[in-house]
Amino acid sequence: QVQLVESGGGLVQAGGSLRLSCAASGFSSRDYDMGWFRQAPGKEREFVGAINWSGGSTDAADSVKGRFSISRDNAKNTVYLQMSSLKPEDTAVYFCAAIKGAWYVGRYYYQKTASEYWGQGTQVTVSS
Repeated sequence: QVQLVESGGGLVQAGGSLRLSCAASGFSSRDYDMGWFRQAPGKEREFVGAINWSGGSTDAADSVKGRFSISRDNAKNTVYLQMSSLKPEDTAVYFCAAIKGAWYVGRYYYQKTASEYWGQGTQVTVSS
């Protein structure tokens, strides 16, 4: 049974930091990139960043580049999203997902497929 379980969300003041974790099980991590997405109230889900299976390639959306970073520990089947210099506009539910996409010149191009898996999400609230 595939499971993706996010943790680490919470309430933080603007300028603060949080680290989200995503524990994965039930599928081969070599077959997927791991991505982080977020969805704010009344907005569409947006891509935050991704990491390939080896951890050698990462990418982040321009809105978070330089503030957020992604890493993974394959021995623990866990992916992390380190968030720093948080802003109120970062407030959203954050989801991790096992996804497929393309890496090209340092950027990740997410491709929605039928064989992807999603966690339930964790709330991040940044107060001003």
